[in-house]
Amino acid sequence: MLRTTDRTTEPAPALPVLPAGTDPLLQLQYEPRPANGPGATRCLSHPHELALGGIPATCSTCRARRDWLLINHGRNVWIRCRCSNQWLEPEISRADFDALIDSPDVTNYTSVEQCLVALGFDGVFSGIYLK
Repeated sequence: MLRTTDRTTEPAPALPVLPAGTDPLLQLQYEPRPANGPGATRCLSHPHELALGGIPATCSTCRARRDWLLINHGRNVWIRCRCSNQWLEPEISRADFDALIDSPDVTNYTSVEQCLVALGFDGVFSGIYLK
């Protein structure tokens, strides 16, 4: 019997094969991990004043002098205020940013925007010091 239609089927994508008898806790190594390395974007809440070259950092929009969010991507570090004003700060290097991270408790967010909302740096708390 002749077929009038040609059916092409694509094989289903292969799932990662776990070794037989794998401990469920070891399966965590196969789950996706947050971005790490030189291309990762990291955020750090900094409630204190920042003295850059001996001069305290001040927001040009709301004149705040403390309670910052530092955002690191590559070699660059940005400072973000609660009023959502943000600027590139060449006085802070990646090494300086790494030295400020002292807590082993790190919360990972899927995007910078989600981090801004979760930490209150999306402009909602404009003019308010939370700490």
